[in-house]
Amino acid sequence: MPTPSLAALPIRRLTLRDLTACADLSEDRGWPREEHKWGLLLTAGKGYGIDDPAGGLVTACVVTEYGPYSEPDLGAIGMVLVAERHARQGIGRRLMRHILSAMGATPLTLHATPYGRPLYEELGFKVTGRAEMLRGQFTPGSPAPTVSTRAAGAEDLSAILRLDEEVLGTDRTHLITRLPAFADQFRVAEENGRIIGYAHSAAWPNMDTHVVGPLVARDTETAQALLTSLAAGTDRPLRTDIDVRHEELRGWAKERGLASVAFNSVMTYGIPELPGDWSRRFAPLTVAAL
Repeated sequence: MPTPSLAALPIRRLTLRDLTACADLSEDRGWPREEHKWGLLLTAGKGYGIDDPAGGLVTACVVTEYGPYSEPDLGAIGMVLVAERHARQGIGRRLMRHILSAMGATPLTLHATPYGRPLYEELGFKVTGRAEMLRGQFTPGSPAPTVSTRAAGAEDLSAILRLDEEVLGTDRTHLITRLPAFADQFRVAEENGRIIGYAHSAAWPNMDTHVVGPLVARDTETAQALLTSLAAGTDRPLRTDIDVRHEELRGWAKERGLASVAFNSVMTYGIPELPGDWSRRFAPLTVAAL
């Protein structure tokens, strides 16, 4: 039997049954396997991929939709991967065109590496911002943040959801409500009994870092307090992606041991910029989501 051409292979929806194949694809491209993150994204979002007749996946990505269930007002594209053996053959372009068609008029966003950015620009995405990935062993410094933080409880969820929608400009209930089970730490910052920020971190089983995100805070001092409290709860290095406009937080984090790893371009399609209040949005849950 002749092997069908890549252009003839159908694009299908992925499910949790594809978790291992997705992780294999990540590893094939030199990324961490990140089964934990793939599991969250495939549950909260929609996975798309092409099966390789030789086994595994030719390509995969995940789209996480936000807003009303029947009419999402924003979609985040992430984990766009093409197997090394099939790279540079137009597969990524074909998958992305399929996503654009499937999402219709829904505005989209993604974080692009320098390698992927030209393709997204060709498809009509515009650069609207940048994020800097920081990684390192956090060392507390002085003065210590004075904002009060504590572990989040079930009773905090409604307030967290209200704050999140206000800051992000869209409803992420289906994602945020999954975080307590996904996270190792979930903390809130408080002032006079009112939640003014929250942050989550997860130590994924196959990685040596504690990944911090989302990080939503009233101001830089609140963000610093949340990062400090998360660092106190782990012996692992921290990793996070901070909006470059938050120069004070990035400088502070670098003074405490986190070093720059890479910059990604924040891109949008169908909207001039992301909704919400960027001044309180310090880091995304993951660059693969929002």
